[in-house]
Amino acid sequence: MNAAALPAVVVAPPKPKVNKWLVTISVSFGTLMGAIDASIVNVALTHIRGTVGATVEEITWISTGFAIATILVMPLTAFLGRLFGQKRVYLASLVLFLVGSALCGLARSLETLVLFRVIQGFGAGALQPTEQAILRQTFPPKEQGMAMALFALAILIGPAVGPTLGGYIVDHYAWPWIFYINIPVGVLGLIMVVSFVHEPEDILEANRKAAVEVRKHMDWAGIALLAVGLGTLQYVLEEGNRNDWFESRQIVGLSVLALVTIAAFFIRETTAIRPAVDVSLFRDPVFLSGTLVSALMFAMLMSLTFLLPVFMQELLGFTAMQSGLALMPRTLVMMVFIPMVGRNYNRLNPQLLIAMGVGTFVISALMMSHYTLATTASGVVAALMVQGLGFAFLMVPINTLALSNIPRHKMTDATGLNSLMRQIGGSIGIALFATLLSRSAVQSRASVGAHLVMSDPNVQNRLAAVQSGLMARGMDAASAQAMAMQSLAGSVIQQGMVIAFEHLFFVAGMCFLLVTPFIFFLRRPPAAGPSAAPSPSEMHVEV
Repeated sequence: MNAAALPAVVVAPPKPKVNKWLVTISVSFGTLMGAIDASIVNVALTHIRGTVGATVEEITWISTGFAIATILVMPLTAFLGRLFGQKRVYLASLVLFLVGSALCGLARSLETLVLFRVIQGFGAGALQPTEQAILRQTFPPKEQGMAMALFALAILIGPAVGPTLGGYIVDHYAWPWIFYINIPVGVLGLIMVVSFVHEPEDILEANRKAAVEVRKHMDWAGIALLAVGLGTLQYVLEEGNRNDWFESRQIVGLSVLALVTIAAFFIRETTAIRPAVDVSLFRDPVFLSGTLVSALMFAMLMSLTFLLPVFMQELLGFTAMQSGLALMPRTLVMMVFIPMVGRNYNRLNPQLLIAMGVGTFVISALMMSHYTLATTASGVVAALMVQGLGFAFLMVPINTLALSNIPRHKMTDATGLNSLMRQIGGSIGIALFATLLSRSAVQSRASVGAHLVMSDPNVQNRLAAVQSGLMARGMDAASAQAMAMQSLAGSVIQQGMVIAFEHLFFVAGMCFLLVTPFIFFLRRPPAAGPSAAPSPSEMHVEV
């Protein structure tokens, strides 16, 4: 037979072998840096304020701007991935984040610093959901628990390490270095992503087909409503407490605007030919339940991460560095146990793990509700280590089960919504507990003060002892008496704050019990779900 008559056989070039661990390390750099930068700035606000000449109220915009920009991009990650490719979106976001970081370090005015933080936030927004999707698509079905364990480590280490790292940099160097430190780490991440991360063929093909429809039916109205709704909501959550919430006409107006535009956004996305954000995923009870539990869990994590340093520094006399170090054991416990849970995920009942996590967190909250002025560093750390164990039991099964019914080609849609709800949950938690702290402190001080009667012998003895001590140091009787009264008033304020913190720690534990009904829906699929379907990318030969 003539060789020319033989059918042409085209052998496709072999696909690069995917090393799941190199992929994990590559995409974790961006997520980790984004999580760290969300909190690292807080410890440097005083130094930055002096450089840019801003007031206390104005300087908070460098955090608010970053948060608003981040939250706007998260739900649009899948939309951008369809248009430009998942890997390209990740690389472009990381480059934008690094450019924003460099510019932030160079900024010397409030306006430019806020602008550059917004740029940095736009870059950070897509990193977290893209990593989560890439890990789900890279690890085989039987190792999805380990994939989500690694993702959980990336998003949990950032908030814990950020304040401590920021405090060290500010103390030993200068505040611009909290931004410059991102550049070498980010460049390494860029090189590794280019080298080791490859999009599966089935995802590329699905995105190519979807891109045609997306461009034909561009959902500009949905994107505009999303931007206005989420932007105003995040602003209200960030600035509401400082503006006394609904005592401010601005907060009231923006709250109404956020409510109306978010409602209009959901209506638009359920009727659009090709919606920018696939909100129909919330019809899956497993995804909805897992996402809500994740949001509430992150609300508790972020609110306690906000409350604990305040308690330790203002009442126990810890320095910023000491309070940051006191939080580290919680992170270390999570770093040890989360991979263990991930490795054994398929052998364990996920509902039992979640129930154990909820119970352990409640126990830690009850331990924290007994903190007093006499609590030592070891007493603080003991409760936090128990709390870290609770979060370790929770993170892996919640993140794994929430995405268990999601098809591979919609994974980025789901992770974008999941990340968005987690971020909003954290913002709501901080806003709520910051408000409760100020109001509970006022009520507690009034309650303690009501029990102080000047005719009470105990009160008189306390005043006399303080007054005598001051007079022994050379102070005259009238001044000593006035100082003794001030000391007593200070003690009332201090005890009121302790009671307020005790109440809030208890409330955090009780609030977390609200997730209990959702545990019923978080069941492991009877077989490998759609997300675990075999990928056409495994076929390397075309005839």
